[in-house]
Parts: sequence; C-alpha cells; structure tokens
Amino acid sequence: MAAPRVSFVSLGCPKALVDSERILTRLRAEGYEIARKHDGADLVVVNTCGFLDSARDESLDAIGTAIKENGKVIVTGCMGATPDLIRQKHPNVLAITGPQAYESVMAAVHEAAPPAHDPFVDLLPPQGVKLTPRHYAYLKISEGCNNRCTFCIIPALRGDLASRPAADVLREAEKLAKAGVKELLVISQDTSAYGVDLKYQTSLFQDREVKAKFLDLCQELGRMGIWVRLHYVYPYPHVSEVIPLMAEGKILPYLDIPFQHASPQVLRNMRRPAHGEKALDRIRSWRDMCPDLAIRSTFIVGFPGETEDDFALLLDWLDEAKIDRAGCFKYEPVAGARSNELGLEPVPQEIKESRWHRFMQRQQKISASLLQKKVGRRLPVIIDEANGTSAKGRTRYDAPEIDGAVHITSRRPLRSGDIVTVKVERADAYDLYGIAV
Repeated sequence: MAAPRVSFVSLGCPKALVDSERILTRLRAEGYEIARKHDGADLVVVNTCGFLDSARDESLDAIGTAIKENGKVIVTGCMGATPDLIRQKHPNVLAITGPQAYESVMAAVHEAAPPAHDPFVDLLPPQGVKLTPRHYAYLKISEGCNNRCTFCIIPALRGDLASRPAADVLREAEKLAKAGVKELLVISQDTSAYGVDLKYQTSLFQDREVKAKFLDLCQELGRMGIWVRLHYVYPYPHVSEVIPLMAEGKILPYLDIPFQHASPQVLRNMRRPAHGEKALDRIRSWRDMCPDLAIRSTFIVGFPGETEDDFALLLDWLDEAKIDRAGCFKYEPVAGARSNELGLEPVPQEIKESRWHRFMQRQQKISASLLQKKVGRRLPVIIDEANGTSAKGRTRYDAPEIDGAVHITSRRPLRSGDIVTVKVERADAYDLYGIAV
C-alpha cells in the first residue's frame, strides 16, 4: 500500500514555522510522504497566520487555493482560533485546529488519510524535519505572552507565556548542533521573559541543573560552539546581563528588540513595557559593554492618536539610537485588538503612508552610514547561497530573511553553510560586498 501524501502550506512568523516543522516531523514519523503540489496529494494542511488582517486574507486565499486544487483541507495555526471566520468563507474544510494543537492536527489527518503502517521513528533524522536550510534553525523556547500590548492579539491566539524546561530546549539545541546546524535563532513571543512562568525552575541537562532563566539559557547555548542569535527580546533591565556573553564571543553580538515607538504617549497607548529615554540609556550601556553590538528593531507608525510631534520624536530617537536594522509597519486596526477601543483619533491612511516613507528614508541613511564603517574590515560570514566562486551570506550582525546580506566573490568554490572570512570592499544602504580571503 502506497504511503499517503500530504501537501503542506506554512504561513506567518518563525514561531509558526517551528509549529509546521513539528507537524511535518510527526507526519514523516508515521510514514506520510510530503507532496510538493496540492494536486495529487491525499490532503492539504494549511498552517495559518492571523496576526494582521492582511495575514488573515493571505491565509484565507491559501485555504481557497488548496480547496480548489485538492478538496481535502485541514486548517491549523493562529487563525484556527477563529473557526467561524474560516467556515464562513470556506465551509468545506475538513477540520480546524488552533495553534500548537499538534495532536488535533494528527487526529484530523488520520481520519482523512489513515497512515499506511505503524510509526518507525528511527527513520527520521534526530533533529526532525526542518523547513530552513540545513545550516541554521529556529529554536523556540516558549509559547504565548504575558504582555497586553493594545495592538496585539497574540495572547488571545496563543495564550499566556508557557516556557519550555531548560533541559528540553538544550537537548533540542544539542541535536541540531550534532546534525550540522551552525546557527541557532532563539525565538518566542517574549524571549527575555523566558522562565518567569516556571519560577525559573531547574531541570537536569547532562550532568548539571540548569535554571529556566534567560541568562542561564544563554550561557548554556553559548557553550555549544555554534552561532546563537537572540530574537524578540524585550528591553527589560536584566537583558544587560547577557551582553558580556556577546562581548566574550559566546553568543552573537545581536539583539532583535521590537521597540515599536519612542514617544512616551504612544508607548503608553500601546501599553509597551518600555520608555523611549530609558531604552536609549540601555542601548548606550549595552554598547559600552559590547561596542560591536548590532541592534535590529521593528516600529509602528500611524498608531491611533500619533501626532506629528510624536512622529518627529521617533525620528530624533532613531538618529540618537542608530539602530543597525529597522523594519517599519503601518498600523492596521486588527479585529479583536484593544487599540480599536481606546477612543483615539485614527491617523489617515495618507499620513501613515507619508510617515512610513519618511521613517524608511531616515533609517536608510543610518544603515548606510553604519555599513560604510565595515568597509575594509575582515568579517566571518555564513554562506546561505553558493554558486561556485560567488555566494551570498550574512555576517554575525544579520539574521536570515529580515536583514542584509554579504555578496561574495572567491577564488575557491564555496558551499552553503560554510563560515568564511570576507574582506569587505564596499557597501550600499543595506548590503556588503567583499572577497573571501
């Protein structure tokens, strides 16, 4: 009997990607084959995103395409928390489950396309099925979030903070390292809050007890001899404790911190756990400890009630903070977000658009200036794409897909996953160009 074939669509953020990897690992463990196309598969699983209205629209379109091309569709992920919305548009989906509902997904798959044989887990690679290139992987340390930012519906979709025991995280990291992964991207909804819900309880890893605590986890990951990159870090005071690990080269000198804004009034309206001036002070102290530190962030313009003075303050803050990489989003009134009920004046769409362009122009100048300072330096670069003697990779200061790249020429062939030294010869606003030495 031929093995049943499942086509899979993964939408949304890296956290959702990890959920997809876990489902795919279970499918492969139970003998299912993964199909490249909907047509000809026994069913389709769509892992949805529901964070923004535009993401919901993309998810609904993906479900519609799967129904049209296959007919048997199981829906999971964040949008699964609003099943009525899905069934209103697509009443014929086989089943709908919420985020992290792996058992429910597998039960629905079993009903629609029973496995051909009993599981043989030993047929799987130890690290499971990954959707990223072989040389890097996302390491999810917790689910959910205890913050109640007014623009965000993540707690409603994924619940409060639920941290994994430290030993579980470290055993997964160890398996990934042994499988050849050279870069771990640590992710969660609030990485620096890791372990708060567990009251920092210890668990046994190898021969020692390790606390479920941000600093302790970073120390242990820093012993694995591979690149460790921290994402979604809130700027709490205790973040300063991990900066010496960056200065010592144990984890990468990189922080992804979603500051979102700089105006005290806008931050209050957002209910963000930070203040613009305090954030600047922390950035200065971090750079005093680790001058090589790169900071990436995301910001929202056009939040309800944002005035021109608020926006001007944000631009001034950018000039002062000199963030290495920054993404900017135009505020969307997401269904279910409390920001819709604050009674604040909406910012007209044309003003949002204008502020977004002004923000990006300001940040582009800052980025270009910072990258020029890297010209002439020799930097370690991890190769993401290789084509003989030309390649594209990233420095320690850049994460995959969201940051800039290094375009490399070499006298010898390069391979994806290699870490090589590159002499930087020139830079533009976002990327570096150099020669492997």
